[in-house]
Amino acid sequence: MTQTPILNKKCPICGKQSILEYHPFCSKKCADIDLGRWLKGDYVMHTNEVPTDEEWAQEAIESAKNE
Repeated sequence: MTQTPILNKKCPICGKQSILEYHPFCSKKCADIDLGRWLKGDYVMHTNEVPTDEEWAQEAIESAKNE
């Protein structure tokens, strides 16, 4: 199977040329690195919203489970 490059697009992880099969990445490895970052919570969108009481309670329960 040939890998089709996407012109003028760079992989957001390593900067190599992006390929169609793993768009916007250059390889499965870079796609997996990005997925891992999402799953670990490395990507955060900050807002001015205040968590609801239910969200605070759920976070406290999850935090207690992890200790």
